[in-house]
Amino acid sequence: MTAQLVALGIFVAVFAIAAARNVNIGIVLFPVAALVGLWIADLSLEEVVAGFPLSILVLLVGVTYFFGIAHSNGTIDWLIETSLARVGDRDAALPTTFFALTALVSAMGAPLGGLVMAPMGMSVAHRRGIDPMLMALSMGCGLSAGAFAPTSLFGIITWGTADAAGIALSPLLLFAVAVVINLVLLAVAHVLFGRGRRRAEAPRLERAMVARGAALPEYGQSSLSLDDDAPAEVRSPGRATPHQVLTLVLMVALVVAVVVMALGGLEPDIGVIGFGLGALLALVDPAAGKAAMSRIDWGSVLLVGGIITYVGVLTQMGVIDLIGERAAHVGAPVVAALLLCAAAGLISAFASTTGMLAALVPLALPLIADGGIPGWAMICAIGVCASIVDVSPFSTVGATYVATTVDPDARPRMTSLLTRWGLSMVVVGPVALTLTLILPGMVLS
Repeated sequence: MTAQLVALGIFVAVFAIAAARNVNIGIVLFPVAALVGLWIADLSLEEVVAGFPLSILVLLVGVTYFFGIAHSNGTIDWLIETSLARVGDRDAALPTTFFALTALVSAMGAPLGGLVMAPMGMSVAHRRGIDPMLMALSMGCGLSAGAFAPTSLFGIITWGTADAAGIALSPLLLFAVAVVINLVLLAVAHVLFGRGRRRAEAPRLERAMVARGAALPEYGQSSLSLDDDAPAEVRSPGRATPHQVLTLVLMVALVVAVVVMALGGLEPDIGVIGFGLGALLALVDPAAGKAAMSRIDWGSVLLVGGIITYVGVLTQMGVIDLIGERAAHVGAPVVAALLLCAAAGLISAFASTTGMLAALVPLALPLIADGGIPGWAMICAIGVCASIVDVSPFSTVGATYVATTVDPDARPRMTSLLTRWGLSMVVVGPVALTLTLILPGMVLS
């Protein structure tokens, strides 16, 4: 047991040090996994390296490359501008619109890609008199919802890890749970911060700058154009180019293929499909294909790869089984599940959500096997609990929303409210998901 505890202590220490130093945790953990495997676990180097998740690598690279082309050829921008143009000056629909748009972008490979909506969303909120907190939470909930799509990072990692462990979890069910939970949170945000909207007329100079398409100070270029007397109007995006039309068709084809195959009981390899569709687009538009290479999420590949490789060493040493035995002594399995979900939320509020998913999903396996908790419910709960806290200003997502709040005087309020919201989710998320997913799942199983 001493060797097991030492290996687990090294894992926690290296994870914390790398996070504190803002270094990719996976890059640090991979060589440490080799050292622990060779010197403590008495494994061969081949056995250690065999734990690297090649299937998840294919998923991440294939999906992020395909959607990288969609970004590079302007298809994503065209979709956003078209959607905003259809909303027009219906202020009440703007927070929900930005929820949907952020979810759409987040579902396209990299969840943090949804942050491209932040400057635009916070600028629109300022001009239309919408509470910036409502807009930030709308986009934050959208980012969390889209992140668990079968085509996005959180969904790929959560479902891929569960699938590798033999847990029956539909990627569409995982996505549906995330969408429903975040829609509920969006409704709560509307109740708390949606009152007292007012029409806010932009200063004449700023409106003139936007009308000319000039870059606004600090917040980048806006897609809004205003005249002196009218409220904010969104510029017409024009017609899609042939390359953009083809990209849209293939995006729909990818989604349809995943849904149809999943409903048919098959396990679609989304990464391979993404590679195929990306290759087709690259042949049609080589420039966009080349530009998309820089959009492949290598950082996440290395992060997840290093963490899962180390977890593989821990598994072979029996550490995961040991944790399961200790969890059984907590009392009721549902209490252990609640604590695990709370740990996922608390740590994720200050550290990498991707890292939390890669580390905690395997740690939940003994609880699933011995505690009578349905695997699909436990994995969904961990994933969503780790994600809904991301609006905390201590994370990349929350910090971005504070930084893009237009009125500097409003930023301290945003920091305070986002802190309260994020930390409240550490409690609310686990309790809500335990009551709505885990307990009913245990009764029905």
